[in-house]
Formats: sequence, structure tokens, C-alpha cells
Amino acid sequence: MNLQEIIHCIEKLPIEEKDYLFEFLRQQQIENRKMEILANAQEVKEAFKNGTAKRGSVDDLIADLLGEDDGNCLE
Repeated sequence: MNLQEIIHCIEKLPIEEKDYLFEFLRQQQIENRKMEILANAQEVKEAFKNGTAKRGSVDDLIADLLGEDDGNCLE
């Protein structure tokens, strides 16, 4: 089934079922985002443990992101 067919099927649903589907999809997105945040947190925790995390001020971070880092900004 392609996306257009799915949309067509959803359009045929009663409003209560559409509401349920919307809430179900919203909850799925929330759970997916939680898992993504957890994975990122574990990655950062591991980087700190291994000593590979960079440290610095917000200005250092911005300079690093903009490629203006002279090598002394973030450790």
C-alpha cells in the first residue's frame, strides 16, 4: 500500500477512529524522540567517559560550529 492509498483509507474513517489514529501516531513520535534523546545522552556519556568529549563556552561552541575555531576554543 502506498502513502496515497493510506491517506484515502484514513479519509474514510469515522472521526473517532481518526482521533485515535492521530493520538497513536503522536505517541509513537514521542516515544521515538525519547529513544533518540536517550541514545544521544548515552553517546555523550560515553564520550565523557573516554575523554573524547569537547568542552568550552557557548562562544567556543558557536565558533567551532561556524568553522572559526582556531584550535584553542574547544578542548
